[in-house]
Amino acid sequence: MTKADIVDVIASSTGLTKVETEAVVNGFMETVIDAMERGEHIELRGFGTFKVVKRAQRVARNPKTNEEVIVPEQYVPVLKMSKDFKESVNESIMEDEDE
Repeated sequence: MTKADIVDVIASSTGLTKVETEAVVNGFMETVIDAMERGEHIELRGFGTFKVVKRAQRVARNPKTNEEVIVPEQYVPVLKMSKDFKESVNESIMEDEDE
């Protein structure tokens, strides 16, 4: 599913135009990115938590040359899904497999 697909689904279910819906979706995404750039975390109950975590420096290996490469420490955005979200997805897919 792409952002355009999400806009289509939301527009059809809310009665907003696609242009209005796209503005809302873009605004949401920009707000999440801006907050994470400031190191804040965002909790959406029933969905998940966006946060920034620090990854330590590590040694990796170039698969072509088998040469060791040092990957520096870095901050990366992560999304931890809520327990309810995970259970819902699992149950839905398990039901589809049973059919």
